[in-house]
Amino acid sequence: MTVSPTASPRILVGIDIGTLTCRLLIAELTPSGGLRELRSDRRILRLGQGVDRDRLLRADAMERVIATLREWRQVVDDYHVEAATAVATSAVRDARNREEFLGLVKREAGFHVEIISGEEEARRTMLGIRSGLPSGVTDLLALDIGGGSTEFILDRPGHQTVARSIDIGVVRLSERMLHHDPPTVEEIQQAREWVRNESRTAIADMPLPTGFTFVGTAGTITSLAAMAQQLPTYEPARIHNYTLTLEVVKGLESQLLSRSKAQREGLPGLERGREEVIVAGAVILRTVMEILGMSECLVSDLGLREGVLLDLAMRTR
Repeated sequence: MTVSPTASPRILVGIDIGTLTCRLLIAELTPSGGLRELRSDRRILRLGQGVDRDRLLRADAMERVIATLREWRQVVDDYHVEAATAVATSAVRDARNREEFLGLVKREAGFHVEIISGEEEARRTMLGIRSGLPSGVTDLLALDIGGGSTEFILDRPGHQTVARSIDIGVVRLSERMLHHDPPTVEEIQQAREWVRNESRTAIADMPLPTGFTFVGTAGTITSLAAMAQQLPTYEPARIHNYTLTLEVVKGLESQLLSRSKAQREGLPGLERGREEVIVAGAVILRTVMEILGMSECLVSDLGLREGVLLDLAMRTR
């Protein structure tokens, strides 16, 4: 009897180089087309520090990211990887010295980095979100709050995905408008007005259906979900598909605004390194929910990092 050899598992690597956070995911592709996590990591490295003002990646910020990527290269080399991909988003898109950074990453860590547009970022984010939604969710509008930009993604079965990207993220908003610690009432009003105007313009031509599900992804929203539950450590199972209400978001925003950056450190659920930008994130989420008339936000712990891998799996099939 001849025994057919068992196919080797497809192990893929995805890296998301964001304006605030860098994320690593090593996963095995399951027979159903999903992902089984083998190793993951996330670091708040603030690559986009000062990019909004100078349109340059700072040398110290680049070195923080490259040092992490060198470390991750050693981790990746311990696995029998079929394919790997790395993407960069808003900060690298906007920086005049992006080619210098890409060359350093290739030379120092051995990763080829693809700079993706806001629309492509939205498409891959939706792949990640769709892979982990509860049953019954069909039409949805996703909000992806990043460090340098925020994406609105309308996805309906049978229709083309509609994505809009605005150049407002937690790092950009903090650096441009929130100069005091804690921010003044006037700064918050100006920040809210900027988010309101840009968001209304972005979604003005979106054919939003009645009864759609509003889904939030990325670090701001998952951190707020962890804070709402006062989690001492990050628990993906309790954060993923958690429902944040507008009233809870308002309460968290008020709590954060009443504290300085130093006083926010150690708040249950707040990821270390996010103390300075979480106020901007809460302002963005609250303002967008009010614009849309949303009383609830379904939280997705899956997003661009997972979508990058799922896209890689389809391209290398």
